[in-house]
Amino acid sequence: MSLRKASLIIILILLIDQISKIYIKTSFVLGEEVKVLDWFSILFVENEGMAWGAKIPGEYGKLLLTLFRLGAIVGIGYWLWDSVRNNGSRILITAIACIFAGAFGNIIDSVFYGLIFDDSYGHVAQFLPETGGYGTLFHGKVVDMLYFPLYEGVLPKWLPIWGGEYFSFFDPVFNVADTAISVGVGLLLLFNKKAFPKKESE
Repeated sequence: MSLRKASLIIILILLIDQISKIYIKTSFVLGEEVKVLDWFSILFVENEGMAWGAKIPGEYGKLLLTLFRLGAIVGIGYWLWDSVRNNGSRILITAIACIFAGAFGNIIDSVFYGLIFDDSYGHVAQFLPETGGYGTLFHGKVVDMLYFPLYEGVLPKWLPIWGGEYFSFFDPVFNVADTAISVGVGLLLLFNKKAFPKKESE
């Protein structure tokens, strides 16, 4: 696969990711939920840290996380370029392009959203507000909105330990960028032999 085709994949993912995030940020109040199906909702949350809402503690934790992400995207970009240069498999290049696009999409939030949006607490955020954004450069929050509560309810009492307790399955709220990263990693895991074919010894 050529670098041009890989770039098209990246651009497409970034467009879908950013359009969906900007729409949610400028149309929903933080915490607002719209149920699409019984097992799928649009739920607006913001993630200040890493995956699953984890954070680096301390005054400079958010800055360190964003700088780490920027360093990681440089490494992933080099991996993509090197894989194309060495005629890597289509599966490998597609997977890296998805991971790169997903990581870059979330970096855009972390770097710029604090500058270009005001907060979403109790009101819909404004784009480029006159009073300034809710944060500073490198201190933006990642917008998440895809929520799949596949199961919510009380477990049967006959179950050991957790019987009779409320249980929900698949609580994370994520975005298109997260999905792209997961797809990329999934391709590498599922098609590992095709992604990294062994060179025949001469």
